Amino acid sequence: MSEPSESEIPLDPVCGMRVSESAPEREWAYQGRTFQFCSTGCRTKFRADPEGYLSGKSTTVEDPEAVYTCPMHPEVEQVGPGACPLCGMALEPRDIRLQDDGEDPELVTLKRRLLWSVAPAATVFLLAMGDMIPGNPITEPFSDQALGWIQLLLTTPVVFGAGSIFFQRAWTSFRTGHLNMFTLVAIGSGAAWAFSTTQVLSPQMLGNLPTRVAGSSPELYFETAAIIVVLVLLGQVIELGARARTGSAVKALLGLEPPTARRIGADGEEAEIRLADVAPGDKLRVRPGEKIPVDGRILEGRSWVDESMLTGEAGHISKKIGDSVTGGTLNGNGGFVLSAERVGNDTLLAQIVQLVAQAQRSRAPIDRLADRVSGIFVPVILLISFISFGVWLGWGPEPRLPYAVMASIAVLMIACPCALGLATPMSVMVGIGRGAQAGVLVKDAAALETLAVVDTVVLDKTGTLTEGNAQLVSIHGGNEMLALAASLETASEHPIAEAIVAGARKQNLELADHADFESSPGIGVFGTVAGRAVAVGSERLLDAEITDPEDHAAEAIALREQGETVVLVAIDGTIKGLLGVADPIKQSAPEALQRLSQLGISVFMATGDNPATAESVAGQLGVEQFEGNMLPGDKAALITRLQAEGRVVAMAGDGVNDAPALAQAEVGVAMGTGTDVAIHSAGLTLLSGDLRALVSARRLSQATRTNIRENLFFAFVYNAAGVPIAAGVLYPSFGILLSPMIAALAMSLSSICVIGNALRLRSVRLR
Repeated sequence: MSEPSESEIPLDPVCGMRVSESAPEREWAYQGRTFQFCSTGCRTKFRADPEGYLSGKSTTVEDPEAVYTCPMHPEVEQVGPGACPLCGMALEPRDIRLQDDGEDPELVTLKRRLLWSVAPAATVFLLAMGDMIPGNPITEPFSDQALGWIQLLLTTPVVFGAGSIFFQRAWTSFRTGHLNMFTLVAIGSGAAWAFSTTQVLSPQMLGNLPTRVAGSSPELYFETAAIIVVLVLLGQVIELGARARTGSAVKALLGLEPPTARRIGADGEEAEIRLADVAPGDKLRVRPGEKIPVDGRILEGRSWVDESMLTGEAGHISKKIGDSVTGGTLNGNGGFVLSAERVGNDTLLAQIVQLVAQAQRSRAPIDRLADRVSGIFVPVILLISFISFGVWLGWGPEPRLPYAVMASIAVLMIACPCALGLATPMSVMVGIGRGAQAGVLVKDAAALETLAVVDTVVLDKTGTLTEGNAQLVSIHGGNEMLALAASLETASEHPIAEAIVAGARKQNLELADHADFESSPGIGVFGTVAGRAVAVGSERLLDAEITDPEDHAAEAIALREQGETVVLVAIDGTIKGLLGVADPIKQSAPEALQRLSQLGISVFMATGDNPATAESVAGQLGVEQFEGNMLPGDKAALITRLQAEGRVVAMAGDGVNDAPALAQAEVGVAMGTGTDVAIHSAGLTLLSGDLRALVSARRLSQATRTNIRENLFFAFVYNAAGVPIAAGVLYPSFGILLSPMIAALAMSLSSICVIGNALRLRSVRLR
């Protein structure tokens, strides 16, 4: 590796020195690059912000590898905690981890700020309102000047101590041009404090202002500044607490993973080891009642396994030698030995957690609308606040200045868009957690939102409508032909290939090594076995310079009429026989299709099978629209055609050949029993492979979409309706002018409504 140039070595943002290369033991990695601490020992972290440059923040963190992200701006990431450079909000861990069982440090800090600000704010409130009580029992012992100083001394640490975080975030919003709720809070509370402080320090500067009540202290708004800070802190504490609870479903899944495994050594001795020390190929013993440690395949024994974590439904599945088992599932009364296949971050359970965390960071299209609204809303509110101040100052009743200050601050407070920023993320995060509990893994928030408006579903046949564990039921061509075909198919992951290999092994045929393996999706596989050119696939093989001198067409038709998938086997360029593979229809498929139809969704089956086989399966399921002989590109083209007709299409499949169609559809739905390529191409995954879960996903999508719209109503319409009242439009007719303190309370209540409404999704019924 070449040495980096001086310009490539970042500066430490604390001391300005180049990063030291003299302390390699104190280095850390981020985004594929290795950084070290500077020569003065400052702990430096670098944040990749939207502009693409590296900026830093000096902080000590226990886990420098932990990546944190902003809940409102997921594109912002940094190593370790800190503040978002766009909005100033505290960053949160990007990945959900089981060991994160302690309380969020940001939540702890805000609680502390809230607790020590409540007493002084309450005292200021009582002192400010004391002159409204007959006899002035609270304020009577103090002179007007003393009351002003007491309130100033009590309010200042609340506003600039407990509330300092809001001013920091407001400054960030001005610096980056991303105005937000903290902009309004800081301006509102700061203006109330500045006006009141001027009254105390130099009353003559503002003129001879009357008091609230004849003979009482001058007009001050310290209680408004202090209570605003307390109420916004309270709203932030409630928000962070609610957001922390959205990861509870994922942590529950993480808790399914056992901390240790029992490994069988080469000498047959068993030892208990940490789960992190398990390697692929290790032999592990699973005793009755234990959790299965990793993904693997049973070598010895048999048992019943509770896979409810995958399916979302209670029940035990019989497992025997050769069957696969999933880490985190619960073993029943039997015991067995498994061979570890996928460990660590490669297990299905780990991938579920990673995908859920990624989905919770993704943003729904409607969320971007909220962003655009916020970007316009805040500047407009600032303008309305200034206009309100000017109108009251120019044409309001005496004393004009206090009225102007109160109206402008009230506008800022009631319009704070904190609820608007929460409306979509809260619903999406809770909805994704609810889906994980029900066996519906949401990879992309946009897919969750869009599924609610899908009107057409295109379904693959094999592994989606059928079991996917096809069986070889017909052999026309002899054992030599079968042995050559199976030898080549050992390199393929297609269910039909697995059926051919299993059928050959069932007959105890010896399989040979293959070479030059090539797969052509939708056509077949090609290669060399024992020095002979072998091709296995559909009728499209005949387009690949392969001849059929015996003309097996009639024989193939007869097999297809029985619902079998016909596989041609060519040796040295000539068709030598046929194989018939049957794949039973999933028991849940008819019910799932009926439910989809009841929801008004059109169902279309697209398969690479021959049209005769496709027609047979479609007839058994009652599917009226279907097409066979479809290559991967044909399926994607079908979806494009349906989209051109104005349909919103979801595609459900489980194979590599379904990946283009899954990516083309508005919503790609992968079967959890399918290939990794299909799962990564889809926005949603049905962990159980049961199509009825698609109906559950649809209901979750509709509930989430409705919840988002309700939240936006609470957040935007509520605040927007309050702005004219805060500005004083009711004062000329009814004498009503909203106090800034009441406006701040109303703003906080809108956030509480949004949070409470989003949490309702945790209990939504999906079946």
